[in-house]
Amino acid sequence: MDKLRIDKWLWAARFYKTRSLAALEIDKGRVRINDQEAKPAREVKAGDTVTLRQGPLVRTLIVRGISKQRGAAAVAQQLYEETEESLRLKAQAAEQRRLASEPASSLEHGRPTKRDRRDLEKAQDKAWNNRWSASADRKS
Repeated sequence: MDKLRIDKWLWAARFYKTRSLAALEIDKGRVRINDQEAKPAREVKAGDTVTLRQGPLVRTLIVRGISKQRGAAAVAQQLYEETEESLRLKAQAAEQRRLASEPASSLEHGRPTKRDRRDLEKAQDKAWNNRWSASADRKS
């Protein structure tokens, strides 16, 4: 076997969980083969350069092998070789994520605790009791 559909290869190389997800990403234009737009039925062969975008990260791969079957991760890694530039950008993105602040720490107020909720209810009850109400002043 010299050639294989790109959606099958991306699935076998474990870049996507299913072939349909791989085909969807290809249709969105996030996968290129030898700097050309790809379609799911486009065939790849050993030596082709595949560029795919996964989130903010762009990965450049050189196809080293073809496999119809999805195997273990160790076997899947032998199907491609990532370029030095791609590895450098991947490491840089990982470092930026590591140094970035935790998104939840920017929230000043989250869900109130049980104590906060009780304090709020007490404050609302006091405010309600201080209001004038026609029905409360009525004498029967």
